[in-house]
Amino acid sequence: MALSEEPAPGAPADAAEDRAEDAALARGAALESFGESAETRELLGRLPAVLGDRAAREGALERFRVIMDKYQEQPHLLDPHLEWMLNLLLGFARDKTSPAELVHLAFKFLYIITKVRGYKTFLRLFPHEVADVQPVLDMCASQNPKDHETWETRYMLLLWLSMTCLVPFDFSRLDGHHRCGRVSTMDRILQIAESYLVVSDKARDAAAVLVSKFVTRPDVGREKMAGLLDRSLCTLARCSFRTIEGVITMDGTLQALAQIFKHGKREDCLPHAATVLQRLDACRLPESNQTLLRKLGVKLVQRLGLTFLRPRVAKWRYRRGCRSLAANLQLCAQSPREPGTQAETLDSDSDGEDDVPEEVESVIGQLLVGLKDKDTIVRWSAAKGIGRMAGRLPRELADDVAGSVLDCFSFQETDGAWHGGCLALAELGRRGLLLPSRLSDVVPVILKALTYEEKRGACSVGANVRDAACYVCWAFARAYEPQELRPFVAAISSALVVTAVFDRDVNCRRAASAAFQENVGRQGAFPHGIDVLTAADYFAVGNRANCFLVVSMFIAGFPEYTQPMIEHLVAMKINHWDGVIRELSAKALRNLAQRAPEHSARDVLPRLLSLTQSPDLHTRHGAVLACAEVARSLCALAEQQGRPTSDFLDEKVVQGLKQIHQQLYDRQLYRGLGGELMRRAVCILIENLSLSKMPFRGDAVVGAWQQLVDDTLRSLPLVSSPSRQQIKDAAVSALAALCDAYYTREPGEADPAVQEELISRYLAQLQSPEEMTRCGFALALGALPRFFLKGQLQRVGGPQPGGAGMGVGGLAWETKHVTASWVGGIPGNQHSVQENRDRGVRSRRALESLVNAP
Repeated sequence: MALSEEPAPGAPADAAEDRAEDAALARGAALESFGESAETRELLGRLPAVLGDRAAREGALERFRVIMDKYQEQPHLLDPHLEWMLNLLLGFARDKTSPAELVHLAFKFLYIITKVRGYKTFLRLFPHEVADVQPVLDMCASQNPKDHETWETRYMLLLWLSMTCLVPFDFSRLDGHHRCGRVSTMDRILQIAESYLVVSDKARDAAAVLVSKFVTRPDVGREKMAGLLDRSLCTLARCSFRTIEGVITMDGTLQALAQIFKHGKREDCLPHAATVLQRLDACRLPESNQTLLRKLGVKLVQRLGLTFLRPRVAKWRYRRGCRSLAANLQLCAQSPREPGTQAETLDSDSDGEDDVPEEVESVIGQLLVGLKDKDTIVRWSAAKGIGRMAGRLPRELADDVAGSVLDCFSFQETDGAWHGGCLALAELGRRGLLLPSRLSDVVPVILKALTYEEKRGACSVGANVRDAACYVCWAFARAYEPQELRPFVAAISSALVVTAVFDRDVNCRRAASAAFQENVGRQGAFPHGIDVLTAADYFAVGNRANCFLVVSMFIAGFPEYTQPMIEHLVAMKINHWDGVIRELSAKALRNLAQRAPEHSARDVLPRLLSLTQSPDLHTRHGAVLACAEVARSLCALAEQQGRPTSDFLDEKVVQGLKQIHQQLYDRQLYRGLGGELMRRAVCILIENLSLSKMPFRGDAVVGAWQQLVDDTLRSLPLVSSPSRQQIKDAAVSALAALCDAYYTREPGEADPAVQEELISRYLAQLQSPEEMTRCGFALALGALPRFFLKGQLQRVGGPQPGGAGMGVGGLAWETKHVTASWVGGIPGNQHSVQENRDRGVRSRRALESLVNAP
């Protein structure tokens, strides 16, 4: 684990934030119990005391909200305490002497608990005796739906009522002798529930729950379900999703219908399913721009589809082991599973005996369209629907559904279709509905999805696709026996490693790490799984620079992963739209070249050289950076092993490296759009080739490189501010390496002619009227090697008469001049104080670099 803690060289500025985030997550997962139990009990107990003081009341509410929000990620820790909190707060509501304000305050507290723990868990704790039905119903009837201050009260009362209406007695018995003019309890509950389906607050969601639980009672369903469904369909028909009121009304109605077909008995709902599906198609919900309406539409469609099909467990599904751990152990103790068992089970499928209704085809079609929706929640609902429907279909029809899902993975489809397809495949695999015979079609698609990225403008899309592809790999690890996935282990393991180490997005890297861990644990055939997993764990992959520069180097020590990682960087990352990724990829290739020098020299470098002339700016920039880093790495390795450079770099490659600058210059790619990127990249190339002592001494290319460095320093005033410092640093570093490699007669002794000419030219540039030019050449003089300044130090650093002349004296005078202008000490100064301050800082830095020259 020490590997993940090692600071990565060249780590980005947000590395500290990443570590802080990881630490916060670790602390958040460290909660072991509800530690504020005593404080919460005391806080709830003094609600009557703080009721009259508004500040104290709001303070208590806020403090309780802070306590509960702490458990958003671990709400199960509240379970042992939910009952006493509920009873304490409901005690205030049930006390007839409690003022209305105290009742509303108690329900506010109850809502906060429900928000954290979820209403489904909380619902079971409500009192639901027969004696509770009438009081809760009366409290609901007394509420004002237009009071926006008490919506929590209405929400909680409707949930409470949905629980009390489950009493196992016929509701007609609660009315006693029916008196003329009196509304029955059944009708009152239904009226209240339907009235809240059209409100604009949270009570609408609770009303849908109430409707579904109430109408699906046997006694109520016989009398009221048909009428309720008819009114609901009429409401949908007359509403439009193009108005706010229509959206609100349709939302409540769709929620209620979806819940009814979820909780209702199939024999009660089946007579109405075809009509509801027909009316729903007429609403044209897929054309709505309201995400929630489209999601509810997909949810209702899948519930209708499940109603058409008889509930059953498909005999043909793929089964891995048993749900019971004891049964699994018993099977393992008896005998290993024979290979033909599953096939025999599949061949003995007899599920085709039931006819599939025609409406099922329409339902499947709508769900497949939902897989391509532009919003994630709609695609996720459609994917779950596909999985549930396929589990009730005969084998042949379910296989057709899987084939239709695979049609989503076309490069003519959008990223949404790829994402939805991945979610559907994961659902099918998780449920055992994707048979092993389909894996040869599915795995190649998933491998493409793991690296899916499509550029859109100044950014890209596809992170959600890669994340979902990791989920597919995770689901397959749990669904299939090792022998089924063994033919694909090499491809899946390499793809997951590549994603875990080189993906741009941290959530994708962590998802790939989790999927790799699941495969290592359940499949057991991943090469060096434990070692790789230890290096690329959840926290190690949180830092992007650490992944590219440290974790990748460790994993590349295993031959199975070295070449796939290099190929991915060359094919997918050096042409990435994000410049930071291109730079990290080049540095990663430098490290990986040490692991596979022959492959890097024979295959990688020639490919990179061909890409340096690409018309695409990002590809060209990344290829130049990668050529610089790989060449430097191979030369360093040759020197380390005492071998000549020609063992790794043949003459053709050396000539290709030498021609990069001239080819770019001839095509005028240092000017215009992308010129700044290419100048910096070629300066880095010059530095690395010079440090590698490439055999260019006396060659014309050295003079061409020098001209590029000089022109870059002169052009600094024309460079945009964000990249100016980076270009300046790259040019200065290239100059220092150039001087050390090619401007010497003997090691440590400068060539006098070149020394005189270069220093004179650079000193002359210190008289330039452009401040950035003066700073650039001053930094260049400061970066010259020590031996290059031998005999020239007085000339370079001596003061000049007349103010801002050449040498350090001139820069010192300018620094003093600018410093004085900060406070307006120079008459006629036309610059702002901040601008002068920046100029002074730049001048001082240039002066310091010159004085502190190596």
